[in-house]
Amino acid sequence: MSATAPHAPSKLELLELLAAIGTAQWRDFAAAAGRYGLTSTQAKVLAQLEGPVPMRGLATLLACDASNVTGIVDRLEARGLVRREPSAADRRVKNVVATDEGRETIRRVREEMQATHGALDILDAAESATLYALLERLRPTMERTA
Repeated sequence: MSATAPHAPSKLELLELLAAIGTAQWRDFAAAAGRYGLTSTQAKVLAQLEGPVPMRGLATLLACDASNVTGIVDRLEARGLVRREPSAADRRVKNVVATDEGRETIRRVREEMQATHGALDILDAAESATLYALLERLRPTMERTA
């Protein structure tokens, strides 16, 4: 009995699979965010705030106009999830910073992404490590070109 080599997927097949997984993960993220009264975009802003981020930087991350970011940040700030503070390097620049409540909220949103957690649960430890390593290899190139 001869073993056949696994099918090497084309780039198009890989892209379609990544897109389908990304879409499903985004739907799960949006549903979890909605349970906290957040739009998916508001939750995405919170998810980007590992540290202070300039308003213009958020616009770049969200691929939208800076004027759109103002409204999103206004609503998050009104809920006490973020605050604006002047940049130490340039006082004309306003940084957005997640509050403790904002960090806790995005942690809960991520924790409640049941469909995504369930999908990842089917992987064993070795498969998870392999997937992580592969995604880490792709990430720098994808983030540079985004």
